[in-house]
Amino acid sequence: MPQKPKNPPSSLKMGILFVLAVTILYGLTYLGIQQLLRHNADKPQISLVSEAAAALTRGDLATSVLPSPTIDLRESLEPFVIVYDTAGKPTAGSGLLDGELPTPPAGVFTYASEHGEDRVTWQPKSDVRIATVIKPFSGPASGFVLAGRSLAEVERKTDILLVIIAGAYTATMLTAFVPMYLLLRPRKNRLLTRFLV
Repeated sequence: MPQKPKNPPSSLKMGILFVLAVTILYGLTYLGIQQLLRHNADKPQISLVSEAAAALTRGDLATSVLPSPTIDLRESLEPFVIVYDTAGKPTAGSGLLDGELPTPPAGVFTYASEHGEDRVTWQPKSDVRIATVIKPFSGPASGFVLAGRSLAEVERKTDILLVIIAGAYTATMLTAFVPMYLLLRPRKNRLLTRFLV
């Protein structure tokens, strides 16, 4: 009669469960810290855009809500503000990219109109990524106000975090399995010798 396949040894099952548990733990740790870093990247844009929208609703000039000085989005880590009209065209701003005020995709304005605000990672150029908050305003004039800040520093910290998590994960696996292998190896040798004899 054909023999039934043997169940995997309990040590193998425990090893597989251990690998899964540690992988999930480190994966969730990385994801949680990475999301926290990205969430914190929206500060101080949230307050900047709220204050600017309130001022524009009161009728203040667009130039009065801009931080100074004007910055280059490719070089600076400082926050900036850009004011757009209802058609999504920039009317004033403190952040320039290649010498011009950049404009996000039209869908960003649509979402902000429908939900009162939009927080999005905006990539106007391949080498520029910005944590952006957009809010509509309506007063003597109407439109949208955008506050943003480069994600370069956040992405640098995220890269460092990935290296740390990967190193800790590797160290945990080696610490767990190298001693286990060394302990089980003599037992395997005794079983092999008994089988051959």
